[in-house]
Amino acid sequence: MARLGASRMTMPTRDFIMSSASALSQFRPLTCASLPSATQATRLVPHPPDLLKWLKREGGFVNPSLRIAEADSYGLGLVASEEIPKGSDLIKLPHHVPLGFSFTEPEGGDGTDSVLVKLASQVPEELWSMKLGLKLLSERAKVGSFWWPYISNLPEYYTVPIFFPGDDIKKLQYAPLLYQVNKRCRFLLDFEKVVKQVVENLKPNDHPFEGQDVDASSLGWAISAVSSRAFRLHGQKLPNGAQVDVPMMLPLIDMCNHSFNPNARIVQEQDYRDPHMLVKVVAETEIKRHEHLCLNYGCLNNDLFLLDYGFIVPSNPYDCIELKYDGPLLDAASIAAGVSSPNFSFPSPWQRQILSQLNLDGEAPVLKVSLGGPELVEGRLLAALRVLLASDMESVKKHNLNTLKSLSIEAPLGTPNEVGALRTVIALCVIALEHFPTKLMEDEALLKQGVSGSTELAIKFRIQKKSVILDIMRDLSRRVKLLLSKETIASQG
Repeated sequence: MARLGASRMTMPTRDFIMSSASALSQFRPLTCASLPSATQATRLVPHPPDLLKWLKREGGFVNPSLRIAEADSYGLGLVASEEIPKGSDLIKLPHHVPLGFSFTEPEGGDGTDSVLVKLASQVPEELWSMKLGLKLLSERAKVGSFWWPYISNLPEYYTVPIFFPGDDIKKLQYAPLLYQVNKRCRFLLDFEKVVKQVVENLKPNDHPFEGQDVDASSLGWAISAVSSRAFRLHGQKLPNGAQVDVPMMLPLIDMCNHSFNPNARIVQEQDYRDPHMLVKVVAETEIKRHEHLCLNYGCLNNDLFLLDYGFIVPSNPYDCIELKYDGPLLDAASIAAGVSSPNFSFPSPWQRQILSQLNLDGEAPVLKVSLGGPELVEGRLLAALRVLLASDMESVKKHNLNTLKSLSIEAPLGTPNEVGALRTVIALCVIALEHFPTKLMEDEALLKQGVSGSTELAIKFRIQKKSVILDIMRDLSRRVKLLLSKETIASQG
């Protein structure tokens, strides 16, 4: 995997011109520096318009028992000032309040929108947040934007890794996330050139950013604002009945924090193009006084939480580590585990046939596998280990792939085979741990010394990854011990 040097990942701090409701325009810095030392959440302007009043004025509804307040390390959030019964409406947004944009419109319409469509067409689909981010930047630059009361309340800083100093990016110590951070930084630096080229000779009325300079720093702010705050709403239905999801910014609703056990949920009434569409948040449970409103952002691992949202979830049940399925690596792991006659590098034809069915061999295989999360061991990897450690083709072919991929089905190919497979995974975990330059105890000691916000996030991220690995090792070791004790009892009986 190609990598960009960490020292180049931190983008230079530049000035970005933005509009204000009180002053027609003012200069405000957009920085890609590390987190500010202040604990208070910093909004885009020092004294933004009252967001709650704006929503109510536009026909929205905010439960009288809700208020905006600091939410510990998560910045601003929504808090219940009084107990709120289950099923209560918490927030309602009329159809014109969410901020979205259709990037499939023809270029024959409004000049500004046509330029945004052209720019968005050059953004890869996986970075959809940049597409909506272009619209967000356009509205931020526009004097008198309808959404200014919302935009001015957005954070000035985001805690995502593209804003980390280079040394703190290195401190993540986890190659898959480093690759993604480098990839986004490279994109932003390259896309800055694209934007400048597209808008260079535009007429003032066609300039989507009011003639203001848009650089990698401001693009980074926009992509972070959208990735950490946008929701996907139900869009139009396709002829086959499938429904297209449309990303949109939902003012105030995006101040709800995350929990895997949320006390609120989003309800969308009607299609997003319907003038009577209403997006609302409803109390999923009874909400106690002083309790923060929480939605479930998704069953995500800590890579995605940090990359897109700028935080990690301790003891995240969906966190995992990524590995590359590699024959020589598996051979080394199985030998280290004391498994005799490993055959990972040179599988027999019948084994290769099954590996192809698992998409681990043949044309265009997907070699990325994972450990951790709900599966504990990804089914494709577990099935491959069971098959490659088996010598009897007929006994393997008695079972379907779903059986071979399931950890809950105990030893389908016999105890020795299962013990070998699990011990190989344990050895893979040991190898993965050795790839981290620091030990878990060293990380915990560093946190106690007091570090910057971005350094703290980086250290906590790698602590969680190491904890995932150790938890997998403990679980699989327990399974091996149980299997061996059952075999001993059976042999004695």
